[in-house]
Amino acid sequence: MANDMPALRDIHLPPPPSLWPPAPGWWIAALLLLAALAAGLWLLRRGRARQRRRQRLLAEFDALLPASAAVESAPVYLAALSAFLRRLARAVSMDAATLQGDAWIRFLDRHGDGFAAYADALNDGAWRAQASVDVTSLHAIARRHLQHVLASELRHV
Repeated sequence: MANDMPALRDIHLPPPPSLWPPAPGWWIAALLLLAALAAGLWLLRRGRARQRRRQRLLAEFDALLPASAAVESAPVYLAALSAFLRRLARAVSMDAATLQGDAWIRFLDRHGDGFAAYADALNDGAWRAQASVDVTSLHAIARRHLQHVLASELRHV
Protein backbone atom coordinates (compact mmCIF):
# COMPACT_ATOMS: atom_id res chain seq x y z
CA MET A 1 0.00 0.00 0.00
CA ALA A 2 2.79 2.39 0.61
CA ASN A 3 3.89 2.05 -2.97
CA ASP A 4 0.50 3.12 -4.37
CA MET A 5 0.99 6.72 -3.27
CA PRO A 6 2.62 9.17 -5.66
CA ALA A 7 5.85 10.69 -4.57
CA LEU A 8 5.37 14.04 -2.84
CA ARG A 9 7.37 16.94 -4.05
CA ASP A 10 8.53 20.04 -2.16
CA ILE A 11 6.28 23.10 -2.02
CA HIS A 12 7.24 25.68 -4.64
CA LEU A 13 6.59 29.34 -3.85
CA PRO A 14 5.27 31.58 -6.62
CA PRO A 15 7.78 33.95 -8.20
CA PRO A 16 8.12 37.37 -6.51
CA PRO A 17 5.91 40.09 -8.02
CA SER A 18 7.62 42.10 -10.74
CA LEU A 19 8.21 45.82 -10.44
CA TRP A 20 6.65 46.50 -13.81
CA PRO A 21 3.81 47.24 -14.40
CA PRO A 22 3.06 48.94 -11.10
CA ALA A 23 -0.11 48.24 -9.25
CA PRO A 24 -3.12 50.45 -10.07
CA GLY A 25 -2.74 52.33 -6.79
CA TRP A 26 0.71 53.56 -7.84
CA TRP A 27 -0.70 54.82 -11.16
CA ILE A 28 -3.40 56.74 -9.31
CA ALA A 29 -0.83 58.19 -6.87
CA ALA A 30 1.38 59.27 -9.80
CA LEU A 31 -1.56 60.96 -11.55
CA LEU A 32 -2.54 62.77 -8.34
CA LEU A 33 1.06 63.92 -7.86
CA LEU A 34 1.24 65.21 -11.44
CA ALA A 35 -2.09 67.00 -11.03
CA ALA A 36 -0.89 68.61 -7.78
CA LEU A 37 2.36 69.71 -9.45
CA ALA A 38 0.48 71.18 -12.42
CA ALA A 39 -1.93 73.04 -10.12
CA GLY A 40 0.99 74.33 -8.04
CA LEU A 41 2.82 75.60 -11.10
CA TRP A 42 -0.34 77.25 -12.40
CA LEU A 43 -0.94 78.99 -9.05
CA LEU A 44 2.69 80.09 -8.90
CA ARG A 45 2.56 81.59 -12.40
CA ARG A 46 -0.73 83.31 -11.62
CA GLY A 47 0.64 84.75 -8.39
CA ARG A 48 3.78 86.02 -10.09
CA ALA A 49 1.76 87.58 -12.90
CA ARG A 50 -0.50 89.26 -10.33
CA GLN A 51 2.58 90.54 -8.46
CA ARG A 52 4.07 91.93 -11.69
CA ARG A 53 0.78 93.70 -12.50
CA ARG A 54 0.68 95.10 -8.97
CA GLN A 55 4.26 96.38 -9.21
CA ARG A 56 3.58 97.84 -12.65
CA LEU A 57 0.49 99.69 -11.39
CA LEU A 58 2.32 101.02 -8.33
CA ALA A 59 5.26 102.17 -10.48
CA GLU A 60 2.90 103.86 -12.93
CA PHE A 61 1.11 105.54 -10.05
CA ASP A 62 4.33 106.74 -8.42
CA ALA A 63 5.44 108.20 -11.76
CA LEU A 64 2.42 110.53 -11.63
CA LEU A 65 3.84 112.53 -8.72
CA PRO A 66 5.67 115.55 -10.07
CA ALA A 67 9.26 116.13 -9.02
CA SER A 68 8.29 119.41 -7.40
CA ALA A 69 5.11 120.22 -5.55
CA ALA A 70 4.86 123.57 -7.34
CA VAL A 71 1.46 125.13 -7.77
CA GLU A 72 1.95 125.22 -11.56
CA SER A 73 2.23 121.43 -11.77
CA ALA A 74 -0.89 120.74 -9.67
CA PRO A 75 -3.42 120.86 -12.57
CA VAL A 76 -1.24 118.54 -14.64
CA TYR A 77 -0.95 116.15 -11.70
CA LEU A 78 -4.70 116.29 -11.01
CA ALA A 79 -5.49 115.49 -14.66
CA ALA A 80 -3.09 112.51 -14.64
CA LEU A 81 -4.39 111.30 -11.26
CA SER A 82 -7.99 111.60 -12.42
CA ALA A 83 -7.26 109.56 -15.55
CA PHE A 84 -5.45 106.91 -13.51
CA LEU A 85 -8.26 106.69 -10.93
CA ARG A 86 -10.86 106.40 -13.72
CA ARG A 87 -8.94 103.52 -15.31
CA LEU A 88 -8.64 101.83 -11.93
CA ALA A 89 -12.34 102.34 -11.23
CA ARG A 90 -13.23 100.87 -14.62
CA ALA A 91 -11.34 97.69 -13.66
CA VAL A 92 -13.47 97.44 -10.52
CA SER A 93 -16.84 98.37 -12.02
CA MET A 94 -17.68 99.41 -15.55
CA ASP A 95 -20.37 101.77 -14.23
CA ALA A 96 -17.82 103.72 -12.18
CA ALA A 97 -16.31 105.35 -15.24
CA THR A 98 -19.48 107.38 -15.80
CA LEU A 99 -19.81 108.73 -12.26
CA GLN A 100 -19.52 112.49 -11.80
CA GLY A 101 -19.33 114.93 -8.90
CA ASP A 102 -20.31 113.68 -5.46
CA ALA A 103 -21.11 110.18 -6.71
CA TRP A 104 -17.55 109.88 -8.06
CA ILE A 105 -16.06 111.08 -4.75
CA ARG A 106 -18.28 108.66 -2.78
CA PHE A 107 -17.14 105.83 -5.05
CA LEU A 108 -13.50 106.74 -4.48
CA ASP A 109 -14.02 107.17 -0.74
CA ARG A 110 -15.76 103.84 -0.15
CA HIS A 111 -12.68 102.61 1.77
CA GLY A 112 -12.69 105.72 3.93
CA ASP A 113 -9.50 106.99 2.33
CA GLY A 114 -10.30 110.70 2.68
CA PHE A 115 -11.05 111.80 -0.87
CA ALA A 116 -13.96 113.92 0.37
CA ALA A 117 -11.51 116.60 1.54
CA TYR A 118 -10.16 116.86 -2.02
CA ALA A 119 -13.53 116.71 -3.82
CA ASP A 120 -13.20 120.12 -5.49
CA ALA A 121 -9.66 119.44 -6.65
CA LEU A 122 -10.55 116.01 -8.04
CA ASN A 123 -13.73 117.17 -9.75
CA ASP A 124 -12.48 120.29 -11.52
CA GLY A 125 -8.89 121.03 -10.44
CA ALA A 126 -7.45 119.74 -13.69
CA TRP A 127 -9.27 122.47 -15.66
CA ARG A 128 -8.19 125.38 -13.49
CA ALA A 129 -5.18 127.51 -14.33
CA GLN A 130 -4.03 127.33 -10.71
CA ALA A 131 -5.06 124.65 -8.23
CA SER A 132 -4.25 125.00 -4.58
CA VAL A 133 -4.02 121.43 -3.38
CA ASP A 134 -1.53 119.55 -1.24
CA VAL A 135 -0.25 117.22 -3.92
CA THR A 136 1.83 115.10 -1.52
CA SER A 137 -1.02 114.27 0.85
CA LEU A 138 -3.46 113.68 -2.04
CA HIS A 139 -0.92 111.32 -3.58
CA ALA A 140 -0.61 109.45 -0.26
CA ILE A 141 -4.40 109.09 -0.05
CA ALA A 142 -4.61 107.91 -3.65
CA ARG A 143 -1.78 105.40 -3.05
CA ARG A 144 -3.59 104.01 -0.01
CA HIS A 145 -6.73 103.75 -2.14
CA LEU A 146 -4.80 101.91 -4.85
CA GLN A 147 -3.43 99.46 -2.29
CA HIS A 148 -6.94 98.84 -0.92
CA VAL A 149 -8.27 98.21 -4.40
CA LEU A 150 -5.39 95.89 -5.31
CA ALA A 151 -5.75 93.93 -2.09
CA SER A 152 -9.50 93.54 -2.01
CA GLU A 153 -11.26 94.29 -5.26
CA LEU A 154 -8.76 93.33 -7.95
CA ARG A 155 -7.73 89.97 -6.52
CA HIS A 156 -9.43 88.19 -9.40
CA VAL A 157 -7.47 90.13 -12.02
